[in-house]
Amino acid sequence: MSAQPTPDTIIQTGLGFWASKTLLSAIELGLFTELSQGSTNSDSIVACLGLHPRGARDFLDALVALGFLNRTGDQYSNTPETELFLDRNKPSYIGGILEMANHRLYPAWAHLSEALQAGEPQNEIKGGGPGLFETLYADHARLKEFLAAMTGISHGANQAIARAFPWTNHRTFVDVGTAQGDLATQIALANPHLRGFGFDLPEVAPIFEEYVAHAGIDDRLTFQSGDFFKHPIPQADVVLMGHILHDWDLPTKKMLIGKAFDAIPIGGALIVYEAIIDDDRSKNSFGLLMSLNMLIETRGGFDYTFADCTAWMMEAGFSETRAEPLVGPDSMVIGIK
Repeated sequence: MSAQPTPDTIIQTGLGFWASKTLLSAIELGLFTELSQGSTNSDSIVACLGLHPRGARDFLDALVALGFLNRTGDQYSNTPETELFLDRNKPSYIGGILEMANHRLYPAWAHLSEALQAGEPQNEIKGGGPGLFETLYADHARLKEFLAAMTGISHGANQAIARAFPWTNHRTFVDVGTAQGDLATQIALANPHLRGFGFDLPEVAPIFEEYVAHAGIDDRLTFQSGDFFKHPIPQADVVLMGHILHDWDLPTKKMLIGKAFDAIPIGGALIVYEAIIDDDRSKNSFGLLMSLNMLIETRGGFDYTFADCTAWMMEAGFSETRAEPLVGPDSMVIGIK
């Protein structure tokens, strides 16, 4: 006898924003960073974070129930995961993407229904303002936060690419849309024989150079400013595009792949990676939701399947392609010239 259907998943998903916003607020308030000093009682947390007593206990205990805090008596402490990934003072901090989600994405996603009906962005563009990238690149502080967010969401995949790709066959690489430069940094750290470029708009240069210098590899990584709409991609054995293609419409995706093809020699490679959707479009929910985020954030961006990316690469002239999983929802598609 089959089990009777229940509404549990429907209710939990429909009200999932409760848990999401609780975590986002904890990050915004700096709770996990404060608890990195050691377990603390609720009164101390209330005083330190400026919380009102009315909701403080429910807030903290909800985080316990959700698995983001531990509690012994009245003493609260981080879990191993929040201690490692949500303490702002650690290099392993991934909260940048969640800070951006709290400030920008959470309000914009309230208008998803409108986006689905209109097919138009629901961010700054909606009010007649400049687009996402124009807004970010005009404000150094916001740009730095955004680039840190990109590092947070990409760091694990960046390390996987640095280890998984056969770098011994190559000498140079260029990371297109390099952001802080974490992908280039991880590749250089894991492969001392390589020299690389970070390619991005000139506003990114000081942020990239600070990040690379901190890693101690500024002798092998160089920033090259440019606009991939206006300029060719710098020539190198390997071109990388991480979380780049999904920002743009189909003609722009194909244009960028074509520019990458022109930048590499015979035997060179293009590595494209992001939360690539499975060909059946039924398993990688994160990739599909990311594509909806592109609907919210961009005029024409969308995420795509392995088969889509392979077809675009072959159309551009690549003779061989393969797909490999990275970490979490991220995968890479490799095209060989």
